[in-house]
Amino acid sequence: MSATPAPSDQPSVRAILRVVCTVVLSVLALYVVYLLRTPLTWLVIAMFVAVAASGPVNLLSRRLPRGAAIAIVYIGIVLTPIVIAGILLPPAVEQGVKLARDLPDYVQDLNKTVNENEQLKELNEKYDLTQKLDDLADDLVSDLGNAAGALADIGATLVSSIFALVTILVMSMFMVARGRAWREAFLSRRPPHQAERIRRATDRIATAVGSYVGGALAQASIAGVAAFVMLVILGVPSPLPLAVIIFLLDLIPLVGATLGAIIVGIVTLFGDFPTDTIIWAIFAIAYQQFENYVIQPRIQSRAVQLDPFLVVIAALFGGTLLGIVGALLAIPSAAAIQIAVREYLEYRRAYGSPAPSA
Repeated sequence: MSATPAPSDQPSVRAILRVVCTVVLSVLALYVVYLLRTPLTWLVIAMFVAVAASGPVNLLSRRLPRGAAIAIVYIGIVLTPIVIAGILLPPAVEQGVKLARDLPDYVQDLNKTVNENEQLKELNEKYDLTQKLDDLADDLVSDLGNAAGALADIGATLVSSIFALVTILVMSMFMVARGRAWREAFLSRRPPHQAERIRRATDRIATAVGSYVGGALAQASIAGVAAFVMLVILGVPSPLPLAVIIFLLDLIPLVGATLGAIIVGIVTLFGDFPTDTIIWAIFAIAYQQFENYVIQPRIQSRAVQLDPFLVVIAALFGGTLLGIVGALLAIPSAAAIQIAVREYLEYRRAYGSPAPSA
């Protein structure tokens, strides 16, 4: 009787081919995702816009046809950046032209101050600071003639941004109009217990994302109103556009409020300096502490049901991976992942495979 040959430790040809095909297909899939990164990013943003818009749409749908409700909400979304641009652009252009025109006078005033102060005069003779400022002012005035080329580049970027915005809005409108029907069509092909879990998870994710958007807008609105009141008290020119800048930048997690405070602080340098600048700096530091430790944790932790520490971590990771867009989407994404994982674990505990019998 012949002995049975011992099993070989070497992988079979079929196993090797399976591994090679898996690796090749994975690399190809990643390459395709890389090529489609821009439209995929638009798709993800459109999903969040659709989820955020679904709340107001559902509210208006109680009194209006759903099509009219969608139209009203999206008209508001389109008009919002137009109104913001109408508030920001005129004073920005006016102040930019004024700064370029008055910069030589500022430099002359600085030269006079330096010449009247012995210590500053000694530093100027050593480092030639005023001459460098004179050259900077002359260069700025001469560069105004090249503004047409810069405006052309800005115009091209603006056209691309408008195209992306329109595409995102159109996709999100389809999602709001047909998203629930798509979901129900998919769930109709799943077992009832799975369909119920998926339906509950998606509803909770939509609520979390909508709550986050509402919370972020509320937080930024509080910051904008507080800044507007302080700027009016200080008598800083154009308080409304500056408050709008604070509102917009406060939507960016972690660094947005600081950037907004710095921009407004620079503007106060051209007013009642140093009084306005010092008061604004004290106000900005105090308010940011209040926002970081009182307003933001209360609003966002309740909105997305995340621990404040996880809110910070999610914003850091999202900002590192995708910049400003990643920072904006990181917190609702973390909430969505948390809800999905929790529902999946509950489903496994309720309907998981039974333990094998002895």
